[in-house]
Amino acid sequence: MPRRGGLPAPAADRRPPPLLLLRLLLLAAPLQPGRGLNLCTSGSATSCEECLLIHPKCSWCSKEEFGSTKSITSRCDFLQNLIANGCAGAIENPRSSISVVKNIPLSSKGSGQTHLDVTQIMPQKVALNLRPGDKTSFRVQVRQVEDYPVDLYYLMDLSLSMNDDLDNIRNLGTKLAEEMRKLTSNFRLGFGSFVDKNISPFSYTAPRYQNNPCIGYKLFPSCVPSFGFRHLLSLTDKVDRFNEEVQKQKVSRNRDAPEGGFDAILQAAVCKEKIGWRKEASHLLVFTTDDVPHIALDGKLGGLVQPHDGQCHLNEANEYSASSQLDYPSLALLGEKLAENNIHLIFAVTKNHYILYKNFTALIPGTTVEILHKDSKNIIELIVKAYNSIRSKVELTVWDSPEDIGLTFTATCQDGLSYPGLRKCGDLKIGDTVSFEVAVEARSCPAENTSHTFTIKPAGFRDTLEVAVTYSCLCGCTAHAMPASSKCSGNGTYTCGLCECDAGYLGARCECEEGASGDVHQAMCREAEGKPLCSGRGECSCNQCLCYESEFGNIYGPFCECDDFSCARYKGVLCSGHGECHCGECKCHAGYIGDNCNCSTETDGCVSSDGQMCSGRGSCICGKCQCTEPGAFGETCEKCPTCPGVCSTKRDCIECKLFNSGRLADNQTCQKHCKDEIITTVDVLETDDPNAILCAYPVNNCVMKFTYLELASGKSHLTVLKEPGIQSSLPKAYFHT
Repeated sequence: MPRRGGLPAPAADRRPPPLLLLRLLLLAAPLQPGRGLNLCTSGSATSCEECLLIHPKCSWCSKEEFGSTKSITSRCDFLQNLIANGCAGAIENPRSSISVVKNIPLSSKGSGQTHLDVTQIMPQKVALNLRPGDKTSFRVQVRQVEDYPVDLYYLMDLSLSMNDDLDNIRNLGTKLAEEMRKLTSNFRLGFGSFVDKNISPFSYTAPRYQNNPCIGYKLFPSCVPSFGFRHLLSLTDKVDRFNEEVQKQKVSRNRDAPEGGFDAILQAAVCKEKIGWRKEASHLLVFTTDDVPHIALDGKLGGLVQPHDGQCHLNEANEYSASSQLDYPSLALLGEKLAENNIHLIFAVTKNHYILYKNFTALIPGTTVEILHKDSKNIIELIVKAYNSIRSKVELTVWDSPEDIGLTFTATCQDGLSYPGLRKCGDLKIGDTVSFEVAVEARSCPAENTSHTFTIKPAGFRDTLEVAVTYSCLCGCTAHAMPASSKCSGNGTYTCGLCECDAGYLGARCECEEGASGDVHQAMCREAEGKPLCSGRGECSCNQCLCYESEFGNIYGPFCECDDFSCARYKGVLCSGHGECHCGECKCHAGYIGDNCNCSTETDGCVSSDGQMCSGRGSCICGKCQCTEPGAFGETCEKCPTCPGVCSTKRDCIECKLFNSGRLADNQTCQKHCKDEIITTVDVLETDDPNAILCAYPVNNCVMKFTYLELASGKSHLTVLKEPGIQSSLPKAYFHT
């Protein structure tokens, strides 16, 4: 294998970091040069392609003469850094791009035109060329055109409990067509029915029930045999035929309460030719029932273990022929087939089952649910309401999106506001246009020459937007690689500013030969056996380490083992700002000591107002007092309500400030020593404050009393009697000096 840049290390030592993981971890880090970590240079990219994968803002310099001869200037850096370092005109920095391939304007009306002329989404095809991590976006517009053709297939539960409903829809075709033609001039109607699988335990299978499962049932003694699904009328504009088919129908009887309606829905969706769904029409499937459905895995009760295959199984009689062979379909399969065939499913169900089917709509996109009266008298109103609800909203769906593509949507609806993260709009009128901003990002690079295609389509629409994706993962300079280049001493391929050395050669210019001397070259680039080459912070060119450049500072030393930025910090500041970092160790300035130079040797700040070090109640450590006397506090341990002699200290301040007497009588001395004392005189001294210290001292056969209280501000409050009292009036327990 050729070696890039002449790295002499074996593969295990020079393996590049997992670049994709690095990019994912660091995408949110600061990117601007000079502000924190430089993702591009920190990625240790050894090729142009690796550089492009680190981050979309990283660029590669392919210029031959670039950087210093004594250190390695990273060819992978921010664009502005490479330009500043003299690489203008030789920079690889591909960007994601988009081109619109097909962009037919939106139509305003549906009927009266061929289906090829009706356009409800714009554009119809775009081509993207994506660089991993470099997001690009395009705008999609969608319009529900006026007078769009409608195909409606009416799927009815013909179990026994729906007998009264059958009576009420015998003339449904005529009335429904009248209402729907107020909404579209091109309307077709079809009809199908279902009961359940004609096997035990879902239906009555004993011989006596074969022709009449209602035999012996007093309330309704005659009915037709049970069946799974029966397609009765293909979509047609001759609504009288709908009425005729309904007139012929009779109910049946199954054994358990749930019905086999999901079997019928799937067949109605996938048997496109027999049902007669038109490509140019909106597809409505109205599902009417008064009970819950069987779902996937229920078939196991009847011995059906084969999952539904999602295919059409209508026989020549238009009956579901796989009813007794396949399990019921799952919700996921139903949703897939309905979306695949652009079908809007309308659940018309009785009130007691509304919540269940409402939950189904959350799992099957493009589905609505309405409450059906027990006799189906409101069915026309229900269908019109559901159709208007469907036409009042647009929701984008994505088909076949590749795993390495990330998509985000921003909807702009009729109110003109943008809704990030949403791909649907509601409360629309026919003819309204909404738009969506679609942002696309490639997360990684697939195999070379890979391309993908995915589809964006509004739910229930036949219109689609095709998105073709190619990837910009190769650098342009790679195409100009020069094998056996003289720039690589004839021993390697020159590509994108670097040499890829042939087997047996190494060095920045492939100038060194491996073989017997190979291990020697490697050993001279290791600080000790087992250590990484050049401490993992440089490249070994033959027998000499070339250290990487770092935006944090200098990397140096014969094995790149030293730097001037990896020392201890204090509050985020290297060596506390009071020293220099040398090879991992802080060299402190004069007056500072400690691993991070945060300890001052000065003691001026520890001297109290009385000239003592920490008021004689503590030690001066790193320029600050650490009080050792119990109860002492303050910057110089000057506060200590419980210390012996505190009353004497306060007495000196009272005498000098109130009476200009005592040992501090000199005004300047008094102001200096007593600056934190607040003195108040009173006629009667209150002594009930538990936090106050009561002090007293003799004055001419009398007693002067005062209280002493430390305030939160750090000052002291002294409350003093205006006149001394009689000595005997003070209990001995309160006599402090």
